[in-house]
Amino acid sequence: MIYKFKSKAAGDVLMLAPNGDTMLRLLGREPAAQGIIETSAMPAAIEALIRAAEEDTARRAQAKADDTCEPSTAGGRPEAVSLRQRLWPMVEMLRQAHAAREPIVWGV
Repeated sequence: MIYKFKSKAAGDVLMLAPNGDTMLRLLGREPAAQGIIETSAMPAAIEALIRAAEEDTARRAQAKADDTCEPSTAGGRPEAVSLRQRLWPMVEMLRQAHAAREPIVWGV
């Protein structure tokens, strides 16, 4: 499944199911095929996603500092995409939608 988040205030944001499920859980919601984020819930949603991204960044930095093996970029293997990179398009969409007082919806 692919999540397609839409708002009249911003371009669409697409997420694969595992990433969309994670994002929705961070917002305190159960993953669902359809839904809406009302403008009144957007400030808390933005804060929750930014907090999760910061915690993930700190965890990654600590893991890198604790790692006694070669860095993960050794051998030409790139590091995995961070949670911050995955969430940032949604944070921006939430900001734009909140400023325009438009909900965000997803579904079939």
